[in-house]
Amino acid sequence: MDDAVIIDAVRSPMGKGKPGGALSGVHPADLLGQVVSALLARVDIDPATVDDFMVGCVSQAGEQSGNVGRMAWLGAGFPEHVPSVTIERKCGSSQQALDFAAQSVLAGANDIVVVGGVESMSRVPMGCSRIGMDPYGSSVTARYAPGLVSQGVAAELVAAKWKLSRDDLDAYAVRSHELAAAAADTGGFDREIVPVTVPGGDPVSRDESIRRGTTTEKLAGLKPAFADEAVHARFPGISWSITAGNSSQITDGAAALLVTSAKQAAQLGLRPRARFHSFAVAGDDPLTMLTAPIPAARKALERGGLTVDDIAHAEVNEAFASVPLAWQAELGADPVRVNPRGGAIALGHPLGASGARLMVTMLAALEANGGRYGLQTMCEAGGMANATIVERL
Repeated sequence: MDDAVIIDAVRSPMGKGKPGGALSGVHPADLLGQVVSALLARVDIDPATVDDFMVGCVSQAGEQSGNVGRMAWLGAGFPEHVPSVTIERKCGSSQQALDFAAQSVLAGANDIVVVGGVESMSRVPMGCSRIGMDPYGSSVTARYAPGLVSQGVAAELVAAKWKLSRDDLDAYAVRSHELAAAAADTGGFDREIVPVTVPGGDPVSRDESIRRGTTTEKLAGLKPAFADEAVHARFPGISWSITAGNSSQITDGAAALLVTSAKQAAQLGLRPRARFHSFAVAGDDPLTMLTAPIPAARKALERGGLTVDDIAHAEVNEAFASVPLAWQAELGADPVRVNPRGGAIALGHPLGASGARLMVTMLAALEANGGRYGLQTMCEAGGMANATIVERL
């Protein structure tokens, strides 16, 4: 079987996901289109040879409702005969798109696939597609009576189960900002970020989300974001430690990668940056919701014949600080190797783009540090997760 490989990977800067944010003036299809255009220009490949464009996007409503991948491709001026599909597996949407692309190459169904992810949270607010709607149905509500909880409450349940204090969570959040700032200031993100042109302004080329000078003292002053008396009565062990400061930021962003077969890369004279080693998806308790990266990572490691000690760089999406802290405790991972360039607490979590963004950042870091294997995993609403392991080439 031929290998599936990553030729190149880029992302946009991260813009604050609110009116006035650095990227808020850019339509999501245009944002993704600019990033894909930069990717294909960088590898100098003919867009007409692409078999498919697979895109992750969570809130497929409003400006993101018309198969945003297809609109991005056409808006960028690329050939009409290339199709696109927009995939939604909650926060893991573009990681799933990446896995589907690689699996289609391994199966021999495609030779060249562009993968993308996008979310404009300033223009298409999170949850807007289900306002006034019941997303569960009576059967799920009955099974998990008195009902499932929000992700914020789930993060509190994870913190309680793994005995993570408010100090633990805030210290981890400070670490995220410090590591991201250090990477940005030393050029660590330069290779992965492509500038985005915005209406009536200068191109945006730096992440807007990193908060330099964040301290535990400052974070300690923030109020818990999800405190609720009824929930506390149901789960008396909750200490209400999750705040805006130790949670991922709402941001706008996009990312794109080029995936081919190793044989096709050789024929085109392209040098792969990494090959796909193993994949896994897993489900877990939908009440705690955020714990599935643990079984997903174990499954991917087992399938790949590896242990966590073989992983030089792990990207565990920082949806909330409790998620990577619980993950590294359960896997026995070296904390130094987990999110060593910061994560979504500092860089933000543009939902549909985050899976692709994590891979973009991990590839650059593996190359900078000479690491061999990288693992990324992403918690997803409903108690699911993807895990993907790549080998640097």
